[in-house]
Amino acid sequence: MTMKWVTRSHVHVDRVACPWLISRFVDSQAEFIFVPKIRVMEVAKEQAAIPFDVPDVELGHHGDGCSFDAIIKKYDLRDPALLRLAKIVNAADTNQLDQDPIAAGLEAVASGFSIRFPNDHENLQHQFAVYDSLYAWCRLQTARTAR
Repeated sequence: MTMKWVTRSHVHVDRVACPWLISRFVDSQAEFIFVPKIRVMEVAKEQAAIPFDVPDVELGHHGDGCSFDAIIKKYDLRDPALLRLAKIVNAADTNQLDQDPIAAGLEAVASGFSIRFPNDHENLQHQFAVYDSLYAWCRLQTARTAR
């Protein structure tokens, strides 16, 4: 059974990173629904969808953590490369660009993709390759530091 996941429309860093993470490590058949912020909880109930990256949900921002962090915690993902990627996503998503040297670049890429592909599903389709590549880089970095 395909699970449905719902979040706010007009995706940016966390709302692209989370669907990538979910699709790659949690639910390979995930279906994503994007709606205005005020409709997320209503659609979650109507569609039996899991809400993410909205206030007051389990898979949202908590303390210093972004939704990507919440998903990693909920699903007990321990891959060191994913944990490295989480630092980048968190810094870019929470506007703490000085916390990671890659964060400003990810923020810039996310902004550019939003301009080029305003349709959320099309945006995801194109940006998943960015996250696949960034994850590959994180794998290389964590392998080097593990030596």
